Amino acid sequence: MRGKRAKQYRKLMHQYALTFGFREPYQVLVDAEIVQDAMRMKIDLATYLTNTLQGKVKPMITQCSMRHLYAAKDQSVISAAQAFERRRCGHHTLDEPLSTLDCVRSVLDPKDSKTNKHRYVVATQDQKVRAYLRQIPGVPLIYINRSVMIMEPMAGATEDVRDKAENDKFRAGLKTRPSATVAAAKRKRDDDGEGSSDGEGKEAGKETTVAQPKKKKTKGPKAPNPLSVKKPKRRPDEKAKQAPANKPKANRVPSEGTSEEQAKRKRKRKNKTRADGEAMEQAQIAQEA
Repeated sequence: MRGKRAKQYRKLMHQYALTFGFREPYQVLVDAEIVQDAMRMKIDLATYLTNTLQGKVKPMITQCSMRHLYAAKDQSVISAAQAFERRRCGHHTLDEPLSTLDCVRSVLDPKDSKTNKHRYVVATQDQKVRAYLRQIPGVPLIYINRSVMIMEPMAGATEDVRDKAENDKFRAGLKTRPSATVAAAKRKRDDDGEGSSDGEGKEAGKETTVAQPKKKKTKGPKAPNPLSVKKPKRRPDEKAKQAPANKPKANRVPSEGTSEEQAKRKRKRKNKTRADGEAMEQAQIAQEA
């Protein structure tokens, strides 16, 4: 089965489950003709039904359909049909079995109330049966076309019931919604009255309830981490420009004033050292005397 068709069938069965209460395992009512066609096309009917409905199935066949197969005297088809669950239609006492249309009608809608009470999925090759069952809401129909199992889309009667159910739910939601909002508003007013006894308290409560507008964060490119950024390499031109600035400065020629001052300082130091030496010698002589 192709993916697109499988998705459509899954959605279709989901709608049947929501509106009409279908659930697994699905009760699939098969007739004699579809069993014969499945054997002729070498199709495993139960497996194909499981893949089409995308869930567990319980194939069922009526007593009249089994009598039609016994009349055909095809043992392989009979043995394949005997593996299905037998649905008692109550027509086994008749001399001749009923047609597929009459038998399915008596099983699916015995009171002619246009309802699928037992939630049957009908798999049949008879076009008359499918045309009749389209008038009953909530009946999924399956047939085989060139060894491909196909499930029909929702019939008009089924779509009308589904739309009506959705509208009823929508209206019920609108009716219950205002009462809930009124009750919530009353509860809020009661809480405000208990919490604040005077007018100032109410005003303070109102101020606190007012939410301050949040500042929007500016989105944009952020600056890179300076530690992870590679330093730019210097060009040779820049190095040549910076080289003269780094050279040591030339020795300045001392002026005359500066040289004279230095000579005076030297003479003072020499005189001081001489005076100190003479004073020490005189002190030693005095001690010896």
